[in-house]
This record gives sequence, structure tokens and C-alpha cells, in this order.
Amino acid sequence: MSEPTYKALLTEAMIQLGSEDRVRFIGYDMIPSAGSQGGTLNGVPLEKRIEMPLAESLMASAAVGMSLGGFLPVLVFERFDFIFRALDPLVLHLDKLAVLSQGLHRPACIIRVAIGNRTTPMFAGPTHTEDLTVAMRDMLSFRVTKLMWKASILNEYAHALSDLKMNKSTMLIEDLDLYGT
Repeated sequence: MSEPTYKALLTEAMIQLGSEDRVRFIGYDMIPSAGSQGGTLNGVPLEKRIEMPLAESLMASAAVGMSLGGFLPVLVFERFDFIFRALDPLVLHLDKLAVLSQGLHRPACIIRVAIGNRTTPMFAGPTHTEDLTVAMRDMLSFRVTKLMWKASILNEYAHALSDLKMNKSTMLIEDLDLYGT
């Protein structure tokens, strides 16, 4: 039997997250299609997926609001580059609201982002292949982790879920070039 691929392990991690009652996935391309994060959401129940328009700031703000309402949001960005459109709610609300409200409001979510493919077929182009890991680590006070080894994927998502239940956010960064490995 062959070893599971990076993509298969991401799919398993999403299924595990989706089995939690309060978890909701929010982003665009959440519905069953050729997309659905490269097919990694295929095992996640449809009622756990919230389809949003191409409005990253709106998606991030909705995730913050969902968190404040008792949900455990998994905010999905199809490409890391698109996170620029969501920096206001991510940096100023998700990351700073607990401090600004003196602990009264403590939003948290798992942020799943992907670096576009650079070496595999269907090159995503220079506007979809940025690696902003260092910039995010400089801007955010919560954990920002790049999923460089497939062996770490399930543990990293389990750790992120555990943190999420304690009102701590995590950003997990995947690399589309590794999906087939």
C-alpha cells in the first residue's frame, strides 16, 4: 500500500475538522466543484461549508463574527496572495480585538492559505505564487506555520483545532506544488 500524499493528508485533516459540531469552513469555492480547495473538502459535509463571494475582507470579517457567535471557523484562502485584501480584519480585529476589549471579545479561527503552484502543471502565475509566511509572522501575534512536510499535516491541524477551542488563532500555509508528493 502506498503512502498517502500531501493532498490526501490535507483531505483527511479537513474531514477531521468537519466532524466537529461547531466547525464551519468559510471562503469561496466551498461548494462541490472542480475546486473545493483542490478537492480537499470533498469529505466535509456541505452544511459545514459557507460559500462567500470573492471578497476576502468580507470573508475574514464574517469568520471573526462567527467566532464571536460561538462557531469555530476555518477561513480558507485559495491563494496566499489574496490575503492582502483581508489584512484589515485579520490584523486589526482577529489579532488585536482581545487586547482592545481587555479580553471581553476573543475571536479566533484557523486560517488555511495556499501558495500557488510554481513548478507543477498549470503554473498559477506571479500574482498567485507569493510566499508571505515571513510577513504574516511579523504582523500577527498568533502561530503561523508553513506545512512543509506532509508528516506534520494531521498534527498541525489537530494542534490548531485545540488552540481554536481555547480562542487562539492559527494560520496554516500549504504549498500546492507538494499536493502530489
